Amino acid sequence: MGELAIELRGLRKTYGSRAVLDGIDLAVERGTILGYIGPNGAGKSTTVKILCGLTPGFEGEARIAGRDPRADPLGVKRVIGYVPENAVLYELLTVAEFLLLVGRLHGLEDELVRTRATRFLEVFELADRLGTRIQTLSKGMRQKVLLTSALLHDPEVVLLDEPLSGLDVNATILVKELIRALADSGKTVFYCSHVMDVVERVCDRIAILDGGKIVASGTFEELQAARGGGSLEQIFARLTSAGGQEEQAQELIAALRPGADGA
Repeated sequence: MGELAIELRGLRKTYGSRAVLDGIDLAVERGTILGYIGPNGAGKSTTVKILCGLTPGFEGEARIAGRDPRADPLGVKRVIGYVPENAVLYELLTVAEFLLLVGRLHGLEDELVRTRATRFLEVFELADRLGTRIQTLSKGMRQKVLLTSALLHDPEVVLLDEPLSGLDVNATILVKELIRALADSGKTVFYCSHVMDVVERVCDRIAILDGGKIVASGTFEELQAARGGGSLEQIFARLTSAGGQEEQAQELIAALRPGADGA
């Protein structure tokens, strides 16, 4: 195994008596795209927040880019780029003002921030929105600004939690190519998503989380071999649900039919 960018050992996080993470062991080599997937409430976002140094109260060990997010949260933030699932941006700032703020927080020179931000936004077809207030942007436009802000300081590790949210087809294709290019340049990408076909095609390795535990991990081909073949969506469903979705869908349709309410 090569040099590790992310390492989790016995990671456990509880809220009251409920264990959100229940003993996560995970090792991610530098230059790898890891797909970290699971049902809602499985613990994906909690894992990401621990890695980002945003959730210090956990048991076990965590390392990201050689740093301990519990002991050195600021050091972690210097070397990661983070796209959260539900980001809150400074809506009264213009796009240029927001990116300048982010760049200054990372200690970048203003001219470098302007140069990088302009180049990113040209590719994202948003260069004409640099002077626009964020509150007027669409969801997809905000997502592009958020992606730009996460990569502005050239981070070692990029943590993406549903990064394709709100993007149109062309932007989605661009971001998928960007993720691959980041890994090819030596960056490590920790990618959380519910879009199984994208995870299947883009990620080098995949970890499936359910009930706070990793229930399967490996390359897509390894998961297929161990779980009887099929698409990632089918493997995921077999591991994380009791099945019966087709019957459940028919029950929902039946509930809409005349007389279903007993009237």
